[in-house]
Amino acid sequence: MAWLMAATGGCAETDNQEKMPMTLALSSPAFTEGKPIPAQFTCDEQDVSPPLRWTSVPAGAKSLALIADDPDAPVGIWVHWVLYDLAPATTQLPENLDKSQHVLGGACQGLNDFRRLGYGGPCPPPGKPHRYFFKLYALDAMLGLKPGATKKELLKAMEGHVLAEGQLMGTYQRK
Repeated sequence: MAWLMAATGGCAETDNQEKMPMTLALSSPAFTEGKPIPAQFTCDEQDVSPPLRWTSVPAGAKSLALIADDPDAPVGIWVHWVLYDLAPATTQLPENLDKSQHVLGGACQGLNDFRRLGYGGPCPPPGKPHRYFFKLYALDAMLGLKPGATKKELLKAMEGHVLAEGQLMGTYQRK
């Protein structure tokens, strides 16, 4: 038996591996993966949040969190939206979600890098297109952060609680 464990590496290897989160299917009726985000959802027009939809939230989820950011910003990653403690039964966000502290029955909005609550749309400098990642997380806990938390604070609170995650990427370019 010892030779079998030595040959296969034993069973301790699998016991210590972290479980990979399941995948959420995140989409928008306003734009598709890798395609341009319509101007109405940017600073060039109405600057309202796009509608988002998702499926495959695991049964054990206690809350959902959303982060939208731009890794192509000249100053580094620019945060456009932070939303957390969203009820796990929620399957979509409407277009033009209110920019108040609490939305949708108690979910909290955090501060974006425009130093405002809620969604702040794409507003890149003229030039090449930027990528905007909308990342949704199913969590095994309510986080209990107060409204106005930053992306950094949210990520820290989420550590060890992610059951599933999904992502949608859109682009935007100003000429």
